[in-house]
Amino acid sequence: MEENVALKGTAVQSSTYFTWGAANAIDGIRYAPGFASSCSHTDNELNPWWRLDLLDSYYIYKVTVTNRGDGWLEQTAGVEIRIGNSLENNGNNNPRCGVTSLVPAGSSVSFSCGGMEGRYVNMYIPNIQAILTLCEVEVYGTVKKQVIRVQVKAAENVDEAELKELVLNKLNQTLSDQDVTLTWRTQPNGKVFQKNRTVLKQSPVCSSLN
Repeated sequence: MEENVALKGTAVQSSTYFTWGAANAIDGIRYAPGFASSCSHTDNELNPWWRLDLLDSYYIYKVTVTNRGDGWLEQTAGVEIRIGNSLENNGNNNPRCGVTSLVPAGSSVSFSCGGMEGRYVNMYIPNIQAILTLCEVEVYGTVKKQVIRVQVKAAENVDEAELKELVLNKLNQTLSDQDVTLTWRTQPNGKVFQKNRTVLKQSPVCSSLN
């Protein structure tokens, strides 16, 4: 089953009208009787935008946008969906997946993004004075995994637990992200170093960062 990864993220917007904050558009409530309890809403301004931070880089395959159920449909029309890893111009310069059109009240429209890579998903109305309202934004994709290969040398014999600690210490020297899962391509068996001469008997260690 596809997972709406937007629910794991955080959201901000260019401005906030009354109490209709950016987080309302990722609260998991697609359909509501009105917009007040569940939608985001900016002020009437030039180039309004809303940005979702997925907190990690994803391959994004589909974005679904739901508009208001109580009228004012133009507030969710002409919105550019932009996806990428840059925060230049508040993320609004990232590549474009699609543009919303005028649809009936309370409607949901999905856009295929073909696996575009990005941490940020922006909703952006460029070059006009407008209000941007979003009742729900859903994002479906898979996290992009990074693989780092490291080779560790030790001056004495080490067992598997000690070797894992050495590897993690080496990773921590260069990585600030502590969410590290250590996996072995080949499990160490017995001594991996002998007579102060490095004899590495297993293939390089792989670490997957989720």
